[in-house]
Amino acid sequence: MPRVLLHICCGPCASYPVPALREEGFELLGFYYNPNIHPYSEWLKRKEGLEQYAGEVDLQVIYDEKYNPVEYFQNISYRESRRCFICYRMRLEQAAHIAKKGKFDYFTSTLLVSKHQQHDLIHELGEAIAEKYGVPFLYRDFRVGFKETGDISRAMGLYRQQYCGCLYSEVERYAPAEVRKLLR
Repeated sequence: MPRVLLHICCGPCASYPVPALREEGFELLGFYYNPNIHPYSEWLKRKEGLEQYAGEVDLQVIYDEKYNPVEYFQNISYRESRRCFICYRMRLEQAAHIAKKGKFDYFTSTLLVSKHQQHDLIHELGEAIAEKYGVPFLYRDFRVGFKETGDISRAMGLYRQQYCGCLYSEVERYAPAEVRKLLR
């Protein structure tokens, strides 16, 4: 069975790709690495949600316990307009690094399930990073299961976040219009 390292941002986002990839015959190991998530309480809720999901579907997960948003903020400072590119790259690079170290056949990400993410950019970065690390990026358009992730996560009682994860996405989601326009 080919082995896939699946970067996971939260339990709900994993709820479609995990069974879909298993049905294709892949052996999966999850990887929780998300230095972009802010604040720490949000990072922890998402981690706990993934732990709950993983326990219910018998998925082993590597949890990067080092919550270090400083690295993320250092990488995006004065490059805020490119923050999604930088964020995707950070997470996919770390996944590829772990996949290479663990001799996985592929790596991929649950980022590909959200209709709110820049899907083509994630795909492009995944392919470039695959070439750099010598581990193929397993591309799947998981957006077909986006609605299903909501249904599954509600049925399982998983924590469901209301924004992508970074401080900027939180502001875009909750702040008044006059504050949001400062981000552009």
